[in-house]
Amino acid sequence: MARDDENVLFLPFGVQAQDPEAFLAGVLDAWGRQQRAKDFGPSTIRSRRRVIVSLVDFSGRYPWDWTLGDADDYFSHARAVRNLSHGTVRAYQSAIKLFCDYACDPNYDWCEQSARLFGQVFAQVVTELNRVTHSQPTEARPAKRPFSQRELQDLFDLADLEVERILNSGRKGALSAWRDAIAFKTAYGWGLRSNELRHLQVPDFSRNGKAPYLGDHGVLRVRWGKPHRGSAKKVRSVLTVWQWSAEIAADWITHGLPHYGNPVTDIFPTSTGRIVGESHLIGRLHDLVNELGFPPGLDLHSFRRSYATHLITAESFDVTFVQLQLGHEHAATTSIYSLPSPDYQRLALERVHERTIKAALELPSERNHP
Repeated sequence: MARDDENVLFLPFGVQAQDPEAFLAGVLDAWGRQQRAKDFGPSTIRSRRRVIVSLVDFSGRYPWDWTLGDADDYFSHARAVRNLSHGTVRAYQSAIKLFCDYACDPNYDWCEQSARLFGQVFAQVVTELNRVTHSQPTEARPAKRPFSQRELQDLFDLADLEVERILNSGRKGALSAWRDAIAFKTAYGWGLRSNELRHLQVPDFSRNGKAPYLGDHGVLRVRWGKPHRGSAKKVRSVLTVWQWSAEIAADWITHGLPHYGNPVTDIFPTSTGRIVGESHLIGRLHDLVNELGFPPGLDLHSFRRSYATHLITAESFDVTFVQLQLGHEHAATTSIYSLPSPDYQRLALERVHERTIKAALELPSERNHP
């Protein structure tokens, strides 16, 4: 046994040379099986594997040769040169840390095999010394913002008008424009993420016995919720808050959806039988926002931000109720949306003014009746 500056070296005397590429592939394949056993999704496993391979390519070393310096250089390059976001670099670090934890675990024999074959063992290269801290409950960029209530109304009106403009011009695309308008209203009406919205199906709606006036659309079962650490999709039930949202959903399912064929299960299909693409919705929203001349910072997720913000600050819903509606695991995440919106501040000021004016008008009568 010998030592270098950072690693313990085992000298593999009399051992037949092993192909390091084959050995690395074996470790990664076994790590993939371990992650599948923990119910991580295939896409998560593939993305984590790509991170490990990218560090191998960047450092020119195999994982059993990695040092803290290799990791430091890799993360520094990711931030300073590639200009990757804070959250992306932390995700890279999490993947590398998980891999090193797995390879170093004594319940597996990877360290023993690497020592016998290559004279070195795996070591953890992501520690508190070089790991990006997670001090905020969200990674949202400050430039991103919710719609104001006035902006939402203008946007929905323009989306509806676009259907009429296409019909009057004789062009094709009125049905897809109607679908997109309903999609935007649905995203806001139930506070949905993009993937949750796109995968909605007709059976996901059901009645709410406590709110029969909402018909068959009093509850929305969201089956494509954001998974926790790459595991299975989280499922939640979202209660319908506004009657108008139930009405637009019922109208679309009854009168719009049949134009795509019969029967159609997906609520937002395309003419080819697939579900509407996220890139299409992003482009459509971009066009509408640009035509209206809204300030920057709006995207598809702004509908969800607006839903939470308006419920908490404009309509005084309890944060716990909104947390359940959004499917947040922690109330701290939901509380991000409790910052007052411009509409909330305006309405609060109007209420103060109204009370002041009312009190001033009542003063003369009070003087006459001591």
